[in-house]
Amino acid sequence: MNLDFSDEQKQLRDQVRRFLSEECPPEKVRAVLEGPESYDKALYQGLAEMGVLGAAIPEEYGGVGLSHLELCVVAEELGRALAPVPVSSSIYLAAECLVLAGSEAQKQAWLPRLASGEAVGTLALHEGQGRTSEASIAASVKGGKLSGVKSPVADGAAADFAIVAAKEGGKLSLWLVDLTAKGVEREVLETIDPTREQARLTFKDAPAELVGGKGDGWNILTQVLDRAAILMAFEQLGGADRALEMARDYALDRMAFGRPIGSFQAVKHILADMYVSATLARSNCYYGAWALVSGAAELPVAAATARVSATTAFQHCAKNNIQVHGGMGFTWAFDCHLYYRRSNALALALGSLSQWESALIERMGAGNAGAAA
Repeated sequence: MNLDFSDEQKQLRDQVRRFLSEECPPEKVRAVLEGPESYDKALYQGLAEMGVLGAAIPEEYGGVGLSHLELCVVAEELGRALAPVPVSSSIYLAAECLVLAGSEAQKQAWLPRLASGEAVGTLALHEGQGRTSEASIAASVKGGKLSGVKSPVADGAAADFAIVAAKEGGKLSLWLVDLTAKGVEREVLETIDPTREQARLTFKDAPAELVGGKGDGWNILTQVLDRAAILMAFEQLGGADRALEMARDYALDRMAFGRPIGSFQAVKHILADMYVSATLARSNCYYGAWALVSGAAELPVAAATARVSATTAFQHCAKNNIQVHGGMGFTWAFDCHLYYRRSNALALALGSLSQWESALIERMGAGNAGAAA
């Protein structure tokens, strides 16, 4: 059994990596971190022109019509480069919602614009701190008008539209809202990683259009979040691998007491632990990718496994990359903090690590109970 990517997919990876190495060096990431723009628009357009944004969008809606495997390959490279672009919001979440549950008119209106980079989309789900559940959502729709507050919303200030989770008649559904319409207020939130913007969206009788079946919101969300968890896990995997490479290279170059610090046992142990963490995450990400493209019954468990493993690996590698760099690793001049910021931002992007750990336990328990029955 071959569990590796195909030669064509590896060629795609190499092409995207070359593009990002030229168009997204650390200086570009810092420019977004320190500047007024919420994301790198030129980089985003360049990815669109390569067909990256439309990789998994069907051809009839302006996409390339490839599989989610190609999107996994792309996600890993975006994570390596810390690309400051709204791909996760627009493609992993908004586009997946529309492909899965959108009407023909909604798909025709928005998917081509997402694939071309003309529009940015997002998913507005959370309403403050705590675990988000169907019961915890208070946003409501009455007569086609949405009211409520969603926070944090990834790329909410830059997005052209949002898929919003809200209740009508006590039943949770998804609603498409044009964020440029009347009745929408936006506020940028201060976060640990300004290169992945978060916002608070306030809706006051904003026009809303139903996505999917009425009352089917949580079922759709669960499927979309599982898909997004695997794609984001590949982003985290890319970041973990790059943080490990940075630590390794510094350990080989930095001299102390007449020898590279990488020759000291304590540093070797740190690097070995980082390698084990990243390698375990890669195994679980590949398992998730297989379940995603094959539509396997194991997808819920595979998604949670990939998400937990990749989150842990990226945070572990980003933190220990700073430790290997020593005092210099904590300074603004070195790039270590960029990976530390992104690792913590992505750890909360789809719900906290503890939420996904709980979900993994629940899903594995349900599977064991079903097998026993």
